[in-house]
Amino acid sequence: MASAAGDNLLEQAGIDWDRLRAGVEEANIPALLMCLVQMTGDRKWLADPYAPQRGRGVDNNDDGGLSPEIQAVIRAAAFDAIVNWLKGRPLALARPDNEELANMLAVSMSEEVPPEYGEIIASWMKLDPQEVEPTLAGKKAIVIGGGISGIAAAVEMHRRGAEYLLLEKNEDFGGTWWENRYPGCGVDTPNLTYTFSFEPNDWANYFPMREEIDRYIRETARKHGLYDSTRFETKVERAEWIEAENCWEVTAINAAGEVERHRADLLFSAVGLLNTPKYPDIPGIDSFVGPVIHSSRWPKDIDLAGKRVAVVGNGASAMQIVPEVADRVEELIVFARSKQWAAPFPQFRKAVPDGVRYLTALIPLYRDWFEQRLAWMFNDRLYRTLFRDPDWPHQDRSINQTNDRHREFYTQYIREELGDRQDLLPDLLPDYPPYLKRMLMDNGWFRTMTKQNVRLIPDRLAKVENGTLVAASGATAEADILVLATGFTASALLSSYEVIGREGRVLREYWDGDNVDAFLGTLVAGFPNMFILTGPHTGSGHGGSMMRTMENQIHYALSIIEQMEACGADAVEVRQDVYDSYRDEVDAMHEKLLWSHKGSDNWYRNSRGRVTTITPWRNDKYWRMTRRADKEHLLFDAANDAEF
Repeated sequence: MASAAGDNLLEQAGIDWDRLRAGVEEANIPALLMCLVQMTGDRKWLADPYAPQRGRGVDNNDDGGLSPEIQAVIRAAAFDAIVNWLKGRPLALARPDNEELANMLAVSMSEEVPPEYGEIIASWMKLDPQEVEPTLAGKKAIVIGGGISGIAAAVEMHRRGAEYLLLEKNEDFGGTWWENRYPGCGVDTPNLTYTFSFEPNDWANYFPMREEIDRYIRETARKHGLYDSTRFETKVERAEWIEAENCWEVTAINAAGEVERHRADLLFSAVGLLNTPKYPDIPGIDSFVGPVIHSSRWPKDIDLAGKRVAVVGNGASAMQIVPEVADRVEELIVFARSKQWAAPFPQFRKAVPDGVRYLTALIPLYRDWFEQRLAWMFNDRLYRTLFRDPDWPHQDRSINQTNDRHREFYTQYIREELGDRQDLLPDLLPDYPPYLKRMLMDNGWFRTMTKQNVRLIPDRLAKVENGTLVAASGATAEADILVLATGFTASALLSSYEVIGREGRVLREYWDGDNVDAFLGTLVAGFPNMFILTGPHTGSGHGGSMMRTMENQIHYALSIIEQMEACGADAVEVRQDVYDSYRDEVDAMHEKLLWSHKGSDNWYRNSRGRVTTITPWRNDKYWRMTRRADKEHLLFDAANDAEF
């Protein structure tokens, strides 16, 4: 039993027992079971009658599919175990081995999880913590971009003792979350997987909306002192490698229109994949009589009430905007030349119960296991189903048998959402395999299409004649406001500024426009000491958040920099042959996967049809690839690393 001293400590800590008990009563059963195993050391919680049943889709499966009686037993035991831990009793199983971690996750999900996945679970749960030392004292770094990846890079530079300067073109931190303010804007990945590993957050919603994310980003920057080392409203025009001095010179234009030049040993490009709006070439669009708004440039003072609003596009931003504004406007016209698969979204705008928020903040072990379940569900669970089966006879509609079952499930879901408006099905049901484009989360898109004031034009907007919009089919519509939900030029990476590497190599020319590549998404041959965050082939095509991928890149960059320091070099870059081999390896892997399907038409591909933006790797594989830089992959100082 716990001691009286433990009781006194709890009194001093001010535990809110009512909130804690409420949290346990509403908590996720599969995550509670994993806490029980570690807190008590009793593995009976991994077997029947306590083992959860598999959940449906991407639902949290909070009850584990178990009877109320079994749930009550689990919750009572979990509450007792938590109380004992709070009183000072250590975890009985503080560090399960990696194979057991994978098995625990498999039990909590009621599905197979590869044994090797335990290694990444241990890392994400920080079960083997390492001290961070100021190994980069004396180094200078420039970080371009104040979004999520720029903030993470700057925080690591600060923690490692480097002097850094962050340059951001906008008025504040946030990146895409600063720029995208359209109605309904929010994240399509769960809150805990969209959280910096170094900065836990008390999220109010399971899937935060833009305002909550923006607040978290700025609070993180403020907490880590980033405002003191950042120049806002400063647009980078050029970054050039000064070979004689082994440093980067970055040229920027500040808010006053003045030219600034800054030099540093290290350059982190954190401008992201989705930062340059894509404006469609529509004849006559300049003649439109009302406002023309790109979704990423939403004006603060626009009033849609009672207006006729036309939306061009039906991707992620349109799928958020359209259901959000439909009930405000007189008429909503949607030009959608393509069709989208969308998954049921039971967590849309669902608040995290107060007790669960308290439990999550008070018991890190619960938060960690809940996060691991989300990470598997939204990241790698799907991966094995995305390989093309060359013998599958129905290549026009799916890529393998499992993918065909997914198609049946999502088709039935669309039918159910349309209700008595099955006449819309031909215009809404995709004619390509599920997941060929990033699966969207349905926040009411299909139901919105059935509303009386909503008109779907299943074609592209071909031209504009004053207030009249003309589709390629000849259909016309009148509108007061035109919204371009047309996305970003994702394949034109680093197109916002010029990058000049060793011997005058121009990055844009080297990449031949949008044919982008980078070793592990991070390094480009001929560009020393430069690290691209959220670079080529790092996007999450099979689901999930970019947070961990970006943090893996930073970890890899730090490993490279530390090796450079250890051998006394001033510059490091990837070998050309390694760079070329990795490109071929990525291309070969993509040929096996869904996104090389002949029906593919999405932002994952460049103008040549080559997949350039998303990763072909499972998350744990990429994690292993970025743990420690292989010295044999690198060139130190100039073009010869023989002495090292």
